[in-house]
Amino acid sequence: EVQLVESGGGLVQAGGSLRLSCVASEITFDEYTIGWFRQVPGKEREGVSSISITDGSTDYADSVKGRFTISTDNAKNTVYLQMNNLRPDDAADYYCAVSRPFVVGGLIPNRYTYWGQGTQVTVSS
Repeated sequence: EVQLVESGGGLVQAGGSLRLSCVASEITFDEYTIGWFRQVPGKEREGVSSISITDGSTDYADSVKGRFTISTDNAKNTVYLQMNNLRPDDAADYYCAVSRPFVVGGLIPNRYTYWGQGTQVTVSS
């Protein structure tokens, strides 16, 4: 069973940066998408960014373009989300997720099958 463990969340002032990490294990297939999502209480889970392991293509929500960067370290089975110029409305629980093989996940949560437990990001104004 695929396991995902996020880390790197915390408290940061507006304008600051954080780097989230997601370590993946037990992935036995090659062609899939890894995504980062976020959720605040009372709201739907929102796609933030994704990267295709198949071809390296990336996708970003309009609200984070130019501020967030997704990347992978295949040797460490880790995907990162570098978040710069954070704003109070970026505060949320952040989750990484993996799609089933050959599924192009994009920023759509229900295209992803495996989810981590989440890491909390708090941004003070």
